[in-house]
Amino acid sequence: MFALLAELELPVLYALQQIHTPWLDWLMTAITSLGNGGQFWMILSLVLLCMKKTRKMGFAMLFSIIIGFLLGNVLMKPLFERARPCWIDSSVPLLVANPKDFSFPSGHSLVSFEGAVSIYLQNRRWGIPAIALAVLVAFSRLYLFVHFPTDVLTGSLMGAGIAWSVHWFMRKKYLQT
Repeated sequence: MFALLAELELPVLYALQQIHTPWLDWLMTAITSLGNGGQFWMILSLVLLCMKKTRKMGFAMLFSIIIGFLLGNVLMKPLFERARPCWIDSSVPLLVANPKDFSFPSGHSLVSFEGAVSIYLQNRRWGIPAIALAVLVAFSRLYLFVHFPTDVLTGSLMGAGIAWSVHWFMRKKYLQT
């Protein structure tokens, strides 16, 4: 299944290689680094946990990130073993280190949308820029030739779904108490 998808998706990634400029290369590398290991979103969730006003938001982010890590990185990546585009075509120069783990789903997209949607569901004003950042992180993975569009789409949808589910669960639990 992934081989057929790769045939359909590689032309999209090759087209993105045509828009490279030194400024965009720098920007996309910087943006993608925000998703490395989920560190930015983890640190942000811990900061939010420390303040009474944003504690629920921080907890929702942290809980979402843990669920997403277990589902995406621990379960799905080894289960599906999807090769990355940069492994399939090594002639495209990489601007980031060649990832060692599998491609599906995109962990950067997953953690970014978990964080951003968690923020949005608690505070729309803060959530809109957070979602814009998540979209940029997801796009950077395509631009940098380390993920296929379906990896990014799946990671983004999973992240949003997990964040929404955690938010729903927290509301139900809070209302019952």
